[in-house]
Amino acid sequence: MLITIVLFLLVLSLLVFVHELGHFLTARFFGVKCEEFGMGIPPRGVGLQKHQGKWRLIWGNRENVPGESIIYSLNWIPIGGFVKIKGENGEMENETDSFGYKPVWQRNLILAAGVTMNVLLTIVLLMIGFAIGMPSSTSNLEGGIIVSKQQVQIAQVIEKSPAQAADLRVGDIVLQVDGQEINNSEQLRTIVIAKENQAVNFVIERSNDQIEKTITPIKIGENIGVGVAIADLGTVRYPIHLALWQALKATWGWFMMMILAIVALVKQLFGGPGVGVEFAGPVGIAVLTGQAAKLGWVYLLQFAALLSLNLAIINILPFPALDGGRILFLTIGKVRGKMISSKWENASHNIGFILLMVLILFITYRDLVKYGAKILSVLMRAVGL
Repeated sequence: MLITIVLFLLVLSLLVFVHELGHFLTARFFGVKCEEFGMGIPPRGVGLQKHQGKWRLIWGNRENVPGESIIYSLNWIPIGGFVKIKGENGEMENETDSFGYKPVWQRNLILAAGVTMNVLLTIVLLMIGFAIGMPSSTSNLEGGIIVSKQQVQIAQVIEKSPAQAADLRVGDIVLQVDGQEINNSEQLRTIVIAKENQAVNFVIERSNDQIEKTITPIKIGENIGVGVAIADLGTVRYPIHLALWQALKATWGWFMMMILAIVALVKQLFGGPGVGVEFAGPVGIAVLTGQAAKLGWVYLLQFAALLSLNLAIINILPFPALDGGRILFLTIGKVRGKMISSKWENASHNIGFILLMVLILFITYRDLVKYGAKILSVLMRAVGL
């Protein structure tokens, strides 16, 4: 449980750090003053600030002296992070180093930089994964690719089939059939076809456990089998240039799937057909992080990449309090030739923030209902109850 929490905080901190670093570097590039770069949510624990050419520690919530350099801080609540940008809410617009002074296109680039960095992080994480070896399909591979740990995975279980009766599940790995090790799907098909109407012993791997099943292949339609669709998988390593290309393709594929899911959810709100999409809050993401880590650190790498892209897409949505909402207000003001009043804009962002918090609390409640018993069981075992 402790390892899961630590991994969750590390993954979340990486995503937030990269996001805020995008805002910070772009703001500094355009000459906007940044007053504090903080990891975690205040109150501040400790800060580091350059003063008269020397670095000094700042304990607690002491504010930086006006005119001095940025504070790099660690805060007591280890979730999230922030960059405090001068004039970020439109104030001090007559000062040249203020966010409010800069032209709209520069402000929009500063706001969009966090999202851009999260997309780049997704690509980098996936590229690393593909370069060192990522679980993937081994069919239709190009030359120069190294494949290891080949295995056959169940991709579908047909209803009312011998496989379903034996409780085979999607994701199960077929290790052996009647004592023979299985390395590819063609080998498995050959063995099963030859055993029509005979009991066959399957050794299955599921969640790192080995399970034995006795199943009798029968004629299903025009074929002989146990009622599963199978796929050849393996750990696939790509040369670095192909790893980058695969990362770009995977990122684009994920992006399109997420956009389509969001569109489907919006349609559902207006009376469209329901969609089978589940949201996860902090509790759910922590549980999923632990599950990914159990499968292996490469799976955790993939999961972190997926979360990073998800954070980017959510943040760019044109909703108040999000980066996309702030970009929308600035763009509207530029088009109409008059910026929206900071009073109304800030009020909209505050309302949007409250709505987002309510949504997060609702999703967290659902996560606790779904995972609460499991979490409580782990905690009780940890304390010896």
